[in-house]
Amino acid sequence: MSYFQNHIDAMTGYVPGEQPRDRTFIKLNTNENPYSPSQKVAEAMMPILLDGRLRLYPDPLATEFRQAAAELHGVEPSWIMSGNGSDDILTILTRAFAGPGDVIASAQPGYILYETLAELQNSRFQVIPFPVNWKIGPEHVSGLKSPKIFYLANPNSPSGTVMTPGEVGELADALPCQLVVDEAYGDFATTNCISLVKSHSNVIVTRTFSKGYSLAGLRIGYCVARPELIQGLNKVKDSYNCDMLSLAGATAALKDQDWLIATRQKIWDTRSRLAAGAAELGYLIPESHANFIWCEGGPPAQEVYAALRDRDILVRLMSYPGREPALRITVGTDHQIDLLLKALGEIV
Repeated sequence: MSYFQNHIDAMTGYVPGEQPRDRTFIKLNTNENPYSPSQKVAEAMMPILLDGRLRLYPDPLATEFRQAAAELHGVEPSWIMSGNGSDDILTILTRAFAGPGDVIASAQPGYILYETLAELQNSRFQVIPFPVNWKIGPEHVSGLKSPKIFYLANPNSPSGTVMTPGEVGELADALPCQLVVDEAYGDFATTNCISLVKSHSNVIVTRTFSKGYSLAGLRIGYCVARPELIQGLNKVKDSYNCDMLSLAGATAALKDQDWLIATRQKIWDTRSRLAAGAAELGYLIPESHANFIWCEGGPPAQEVYAALRDRDILVRLMSYPGREPALRITVGTDHQIDLLLKALGEIV
């Protein structure tokens, strides 16, 4: 006998990337930033640990954090909502806009959590396959029947490809629902869709600190949306969904854009070398605008993944319906990528 709802019993559930604890790996499987966060993050958090403030609840509206994010993006604080990582934001959006039987759509291959969120709501998940150029246009979504949400990872995971704000705007115009532009990797791209939130009433942009700001362990993210949407979303979020330390650290990180610019450049440089090295081994690699590369074709992905793991190097083996398994490889430090490329050369 099960006490769960039928649709919960039937679902598989989201499976995160492997986080081994039993031995030390070169970890290139979950797109963590290989560099330590800004020193200003620790400086902002330390006083809270020492002065007794942890006995108090955090600010439920994240006032100081929202002010910092608003200044960065050129909007008012009323356009910002914080979350316990951007996955929390995605959960809030799904709970707010979709229910049992509703259609949630997404371009795929994409972030696999979107389907899990639809299953949790007992909604119907509809896949829009990416064409070979990794661009979704109005012609691709014309057959959707009354969708409630369309999720677009941009830059996309796992491909690292990006659609321009103009292309995303055309997609938003063609959709009768909220278009959630998931910019988890936006800090590594040279463009973003924040401006579309102002010009399109159905566009919401989500961001995280796990990638660009090296704060995956803090669990902090946010969305940019019109104030009337933020007011409604605040009804759905947990009362205190962001802790005091995370808010302080994230606020300090936002204010240290010099650190972000310098770290991003290092990752860009290493990404170029990683992509070139993998391409020489026969992989087909779309141009990445994220902190990883996507390797299709070439040597069999499952065999390469296993051989790398035997050498204590973790990459992400991913499979999508209708496609052969492929490898997603995080951009690590130069030394880590040297070891990876050496191992790949030996395996291939």
